[in-house]
Amino acid sequence: MSVIDLGGTAQSWLRATVRPSLVHIVNLEPEHAELPAWIRADQADVCDLPSDIRARRYDLVFSNSVIEHVGGHAQRIRFAASVHALADRHWVQTPYRYFPIEPHWLFPGFQFLPLTARAEVSRRWPLVHTPSASREEGLRAAVGVELLSRTELELYFPCSQIRAERMAGLVKSLIAVKGAEADAGGERQRPTHCGQNGGTASREC
Repeated sequence: MSVIDLGGTAQSWLRATVRPSLVHIVNLEPEHAELPAWIRADQADVCDLPSDIRARRYDLVFSNSVIEHVGGHAQRIRFAASVHALADRHWVQTPYRYFPIEPHWLFPGFQFLPLTARAEVSRRWPLVHTPSASREEGLRAAVGVELLSRTELELYFPCSQIRAERMAGLVKSLIAVKGAEADAGGERQRPTHCGQNGGTASREC
């Protein structure tokens, strides 16, 4: 199986228990480590892929916790268009907006706070992975993450099943799944408008 990972890292695949025959990683950050023959890495914008990458076809598009970082609705449309263009199957995961603990800052209700308050949390909260050094840096960090609702994910992936990952009974993250395996289960069946182009991110499914 050939997999293109939008926004991922080689280390996550090297630690994985599953090893596809080919993994192509596309990320804004370069991969500096020496990679095995089955992993290829390119530095590029997943919302504006170079033509040589966009012209390729893969068995699966994989993306884990990336779409919430790409920068607004217009960029998410471009991200979803890349997903649809590269393969007939995809697995796109994102943290759920209404889970009570924001996963990047590990702060209760962080995503619902005013921007100024989020910037201060980014500077001072002890559980932040990388504390912001200044107010300006905190502001940039806060606006750089926009968690999605189920409705928004359905908008970008109208022909996918939307599955839920749960913690303590609460939905923690959402996954847009499309492919033969998706028909076997999932919390939500494909919408009846699948295949119609309603002005959303996708081409006809």
